This record gives sequence, structure tokens and C-alpha cells, in this order.
Amino acid sequence: MTGISTAGPSTVIRCKAAVAWEPNKPLMIEEIEVAPPQANEVRIKIVASSLCRSDLYFLLEGKNGSNFPMVLGHEAAGIVESVGPGVTEFKQGDKVIPIFLPQCRECRFCKSPKTNLCKFKIDGMPEPVSRLTCKGKKLTQFMRTSTFSEYTVVKQNAVAKIEPAAPLDKVCLLGCGISTGYGAAVNTAKVEPGSTCAVFGLGAVGLAAVMGCKAAGAKRIIAVDTNPDKFDKAKEFGATNFVNPKDHDKPISQVLSDMTNGGVDYSLECIGNVGVMRSALESCVKGWGVSVIVGFTNEHDLSARPIQLISGRTWTGSAFGGFKSKDGVQQMVKAYMDKKIKVDEFITHNLTLNEVNDAIELLKQGKR
Repeated sequence: MTGISTAGPSTVIRCKAAVAWEPNKPLMIEEIEVAPPQANEVRIKIVASSLCRSDLYFLLEGKNGSNFPMVLGHEAAGIVESVGPGVTEFKQGDKVIPIFLPQCRECRFCKSPKTNLCKFKIDGMPEPVSRLTCKGKKLTQFMRTSTFSEYTVVKQNAVAKIEPAAPLDKVCLLGCGISTGYGAAVNTAKVEPGSTCAVFGLGAVGLAAVMGCKAAGAKRIIAVDTNPDKFDKAKEFGATNFVNPKDHDKPISQVLSDMTNGGVDYSLECIGNVGVMRSALESCVKGWGVSVIVGFTNEHDLSARPIQLISGRTWTGSAFGGFKSKDGVQQMVKAYMDKKIKVDEFITHNLTLNEVNDAIELLKQGKR
């Protein structure tokens, strides 16, 4: 995509988007209408969008069929095409990253250093209002973003302005996965220098968690995954050991306990599997071990024995890596531009919007 539409803030834009008409079906490339931005909204030309496993979760596993048809996508970067009334932070031509987690900077949550949540936070699904339509039907805006479209409209409290020199086809990854994993280690777990960590799952979020553990000074980072082909990539990001649960006839928590003289200081579950979440908790050392739930799921209940927490372990969760979203994205983009974090190394394929279903198949096969 090149250039910016000159349609202006009062004109409907017709463009291409990948529409999910129903659950567990291929996305369809359709012409859609993108309405003008309303008060406090920004219309963005999407230049690059990554595919996140959360998109697949809601397409393939989500139970709420009433949210279809929808446009998926929430990890992207683009250029401001126009702004609605009341928008003063952005102007046409600004490079931006839309974010699924708002930061209004005014509510009690945004003002508190104890959380990165905002009163406008969503629980994975969008608000009823949508600026996207196709064939006369409103399209649900997934995560309030819907970046599998050439244009989208987002609330200004969920958009981060980034430096003009940032390459949009790279920094789009900072809108979710990399920031989520890296921040979970640095902000939520607060990994300490010289500590021992275990990261469960080596997708983009897991690799970013490994990178975060290394940046925090961990001396030993154990990467846990059932696919041994991922270890070489994990080593690039800082992993020191690789454990495949399939290679052992005892629970992975016991394997890690044996390797670390009683358990790791920090564990991060980056898959979204409640069984693995419990294993990650049990892999932590008694007394002070911290286990962070990073992977998303909302289909099953967690289970653990009280003694596992009474004995001194801490079990906690992390949304968007604990970053105040707008501020955090800007920090991460700067860190990338200053060559302090890896981003390019996460990219495995470059595909067009027309090839979105190919991208989904690659991710399903673990070949992101």
C-alpha cells in the first residue's frame, strides 16, 4: 500500500479487508466501507499487520458467534488518514500503532502505578459501535482495532504516535506480541539479575519473554517447548537450555525442579493452556518463585492446590506486558530504533492481505 487517501474526514472510504463471516471458516477478501472518524477517533491507513495467535483463538475457538461478521487483526502500524472532532494528539500523516489496550491517562487506573489497565479496557472483544460495514452489514471491530483492513477507525486513547523514522513493517509487531512477552518478564515478573527463569512456549510472545529475561540479567533461561526446531531461534534471544516435555516420563515441573535445585525463580506461561499454567506454577521454587500467566484463553478454569501458593509462590497474570499501552509502545519503538531489542528476527514471512489465509495456516502449523 502506498500513499494516503485524500478522502478527508467526512468521506466514506471503500477499501479491501479480510472479513470473517462465521467462526472456523476462511477469511474472505471483500470491499468494505470505512466510515469517517467521529469524535475522539482516528482513521488510519494500515501499512502492515502481523498475525497473532489471539486472532486465531477468536476465529477458531471463540464461542460467541454473535460477534460475526468481523474483521480480525490487532497488531499493526499505519499512517493517520484523518481525525475526528476533539482529536488534538494526532494529525494526518503521523505514523502510529493502534493498540488493543487503551490508555486514557485520566481514569483512576491510568493514574495508578499499580496497573496498566484503563477504564476503557476491553476483555478481548469490541464495543458494539463499528465504523466498518460490508454488504449492508456492520462488521465487528475485533479488539476495537480490526487491522486486517486497508483502513480502520480507532479511538484516540488506543493509538500511539511513533517516531517518523520507524519502519512500519517491523514495528507493527510491537502492538502486541513482542511488548506482551518482553514486558511480562521485565515489568510483571520483575526478573532479577542472576536469576533462573523458565519460559513455556516459544511463539513470538515466548521468544519475547526470553529476550526480556535476558535483558533483565537472568543467568539461566530454560526454554520449554514440544518443538525442538525452535531451540536455535530461542538461543538467539537468550535461552541457555531447552527442554522438550515429550523427552521425559515425569512431569515437566519435576524435570525443571531437578535441573534447578528445587525450582526456577521465575516462570512465564506463553501458550494459553491452563494445564501448562499449572505446570509453570509448580516449576517455581517454594518461598519466592513467581509464575506469570501471559498466554490468553477464556475457555477453561484454572486449578491448583492451595499449598502451592501457601508455600510462598506467587501466581499472577500480565496484560500487554504490564506496559501503560501508549507510553509502552513508544518506549519499545525507541528501544528498537536504538538497537536495544530485537524485532526483525521475529519476522518469518511477508505476505499480502490477499494471502491472509495462508498466514493463518502457517501459524496453525507453528511456522509463524
